[in-house]
Amino acid sequence: MKKIIFALLGACLLCSCKEKVALAQTKTTISEPKTVESPKNNPEIEKLARVLSSMSERCKEAIPNGNPEEFLADLHRVLAEEAKNHRDDDLDLLYLIDKKHHVGSDYVPKDLKPVKNSEVWNVSRADLSLRPESFAALEELSRAALADGIKLMVSSTYRSYTYQEGLFNRYVKQDGLELAERYSARPGTSQHQLGCAVDFGSITDDWGDTKMGKWMYNHAAEYGWSLSFPRGYEDITGYMWECWHFRYIGKEACRFQKKWFSDVQQFMLEFINEWKTKN
Repeated sequence: MKKIIFALLGACLLCSCKEKVALAQTKTTISEPKTVESPKNNPEIEKLARVLSSMSERCKEAIPNGNPEEFLADLHRVLAEEAKNHRDDDLDLLYLIDKKHHVGSDYVPKDLKPVKNSEVWNVSRADLSLRPESFAALEELSRAALADGIKLMVSSTYRSYTYQEGLFNRYVKQDGLELAERYSARPGTSQHQLGCAVDFGSITDDWGDTKMGKWMYNHAAEYGWSLSFPRGYEDITGYMWECWHFRYIGKEACRFQKKWFSDVQQFMLEFINEWKTKN
């Protein structure tokens, strides 16, 4: 059966301005089926159709049946949360950076805050830092973990372009270019350069099975932290599974990602990027 959200959006683009399209009851609706106005009266539904049509097939498959109006309402909560931290002299929190979307060698997040050993977390190095909203979110996350008897270990945070360049080149020398590109970002393409990503613990595959790792999987999203590179999505993210790498995206974005994008950060960030750039 076709997904209701895509079937409806397709119908919206084809119907006359006087027609209305009835939306059948979905997993997320509990009352009478809703009626959705034609694109003439709901321009955002037409825009949603355009944006979704531009997404990859695998992303489309990840989106469940649902009501477009509900989707849009959730989206606007995400954008409103992001706007609270917006500043004209820096990149937005949900900025898309990956193998196709870069930042320059001169980009440094504004007002980076040092991440030192503290009563609520441990650090592996003395040169760690995060952008302010990510720092505050790490504090909230760490206090919650500590309340459950777990003191988080922060192992890597912001990395400059130059630092990432040296790291990537070292991995290329060690393992060859093809393998290195599966687990290390080229300079200018790393989430760490944005100052909102943290590697936790031992930075090894077995960390996910530790008490700390299991706590993070169960609770990180409650505090706005999202696993960036999940297992089985290397063809989507560009990177092998990393159980230790979390990016702060905000609580609303975490809920949006889980509800509408099968909890895959890359799908959600690609959608947000398309939404912001399409008219």
